[in-house]
Amino acid sequence: MEIAYLETTFFSFFHDERTAPAIVAMRDWTRQFWEERRHDYGLVTSVAVLDELRKGGAHHKGLALDLALSVPLIPLAWEIDGIVQAYVRNKLMPEDPAGDALHLALASFHRCDYLVTWNCRHLANANKFGHIRRVNDLLGLKSPELVTPPELLGDIET
Repeated sequence: MEIAYLETTFFSFFHDERTAPAIVAMRDWTRQFWEERRHDYGLVTSVAVLDELRKGGAHHKGLALDLALSVPLIPLAWEIDGIVQAYVRNKLMPEDPAGDALHLALASFHRCDYLVTWNCRHLANANKFGHIRRVNDLLGLKSPELVTPPELLGDIET
């Protein structure tokens, strides 16, 4: 079974109540993936996601945290810090050790097949895929596919 790491934005958009059409679409695709395809993957998340959700200011953060707590956590390992630093040194991610670089490091270190996110600026960004693969190859890490929830819906109509 393929492993999918669910990043913070997955849980946040699942419960987002904003009415802008793009937000509604993202929420609906996230829920559709959860309802129709979550059993097709070994879902995991991390304490980094839990920490971000706890710190968030959204009024739905409790609901998002409850959903995240229903997913198995992958462990932090001492090697993760070095991977995060390599990403920052190689300008893959912004210099925020508790942010995007940490999620990518966790998913890569634990050999996840997918990192599922709505963060299209730093993670699910096609302009970064090749650079991420090169750095992960140098580090001896697997590069997860960086995807949004609708990309994992497959042949289900969206």
